[in-house]
Amino acid sequence: MSRFRSLLQASVNATKKALTWNVEEWVPPAEKHIFKFHSKEDLKKWHLYSDSEYGGLSSASLEIPDKEDGSDCTGIFSGNLSVDLSEGSKWNISRSGFCGMRSKKFDGFIDLDGYDAIALRLRGDGRCYISTIYTENWVNSPGQAEDNSWQAFVFAPKDSWYTAKASPTTSIDIPLARYLPTWRGNVIDVEMEMNPGRVLGMSLSVNAEGGAVGAKSGAGDFRVEIDWIKALRLP
Repeated sequence: MSRFRSLLQASVNATKKALTWNVEEWVPPAEKHIFKFHSKEDLKKWHLYSDSEYGGLSSASLEIPDKEDGSDCTGIFSGNLSVDLSEGSKWNISRSGFCGMRSKKFDGFIDLDGYDAIALRLRGDGRCYISTIYTENWVNSPGQAEDNSWQAFVFAPKDSWYTAKASPTTSIDIPLARYLPTWRGNVIDVEMEMNPGRVLGMSLSVNAEGGAVGAKSGAGDFRVEIDWIKALRLP
């Protein structure tokens, strides 16, 4: 009888262990690094764009400074926003004054299934930036053959890393539910759901006008330091 109980207990323990392994494999880690900005190699994964491609006069750069004191390096996205057009421009654009940085195409997808939010660690200039997620166009929208794009505003506090939770390492957390479907920068009124398992890339951009109430706006210089971008599972 004792031998039978031992075999039964061993079987129960083995089953519990197997179930634990399966749960651990199914539940993703609490956070997942998507992009980091700690070296020049990290910056090669991004490209810049601005209204200058359409006759505007805005400019942008993405750099990482060399620090002799050995402190951690972070990427700096900066430039100048202009609402003017170059003389003799052949383009008829409805608005200028925008710059952005977008991740380059890569093989495969970023799988964010199981995650609830995007986190960015930023130190900004008081402007409002736009975080964009590009997903595979699995829902055919009228007249839209490009990737689906989803956008949310990001306020970058001036001269300090974001410290909403009184911690110098706390980031700006944006629930995925706050990202709205857009078409060429405008929110569209369609029934769509993001497919977080098929993320094709991301971008961070800034406009001269618009954004959160109280945020800095208008033409002029912009500058934001970016440490990393992660996906989070919220409690």
